[in-house]
Amino acid sequence: MKKLYIIFGALLILGISSGIFYLKVIKPGSAELPEDVVMETAFNEEYSFADMPKKARLIEFMYTNCPDVCPTTTLEMSKLRHKLMEEGVFGDKVEFITITINPEHDTNEVLRDYASRFEVTTPEDGWVFLRSSEEDTKKVADAFDFLYRDPGTGDIIHSTFTYFLDENNNLVEKFTMGDGFNKDKVYKRIMNTIS
Repeated sequence: MKKLYIIFGALLILGISSGIFYLKVIKPGSAELPEDVVMETAFNEEYSFADMPKKARLIEFMYTNCPDVCPTTTLEMSKLRHKLMEEGVFGDKVEFITITINPEHDTNEVLRDYASRFEVTTPEDGWVFLRSSEEDTKKVADAFDFLYRDPGTGDIIHSTFTYFLDENNNLVEKFTMGDGFNKDKVYKRIMNTIS
């Protein structure tokens, strides 16, 4: 009888582990991007979530006058971009998307200035900085369960994750923003996904 309990316990653990592996690795899930949303790039071009080319994407939500995690994350993404450019995959196979959660303040001009700090100076640089209405911004943020709110102090409280999608818009992994953003880990994940 004791052997039966041990076998049952081992099968239960194996079953749970297989389920977790399936949900986390084999079927990572879909971000369900809102296809009715068209945002505007820092360079005054339209970016439609319905017409996205097949590329892996790292998506960051931020606001330009954020005092801590946003600029730190964007800087680390800039370093990551250089590594991906060295591999010849950035732009062709991998795209970065940065979306402001403060579209009222972050005009196209403000976004262009912010993007230029990270060596993004043309629409062809493979890194898209986006803004839209508050309503459309929330639709996209909701697709990732990214939460944010302005308590009235000017500092927006928000979730602290970036999101990596494969070329079919499956949400592959979430990465911590700020000091916890490990560009080497993200690089390996991206390269393993696109290989």
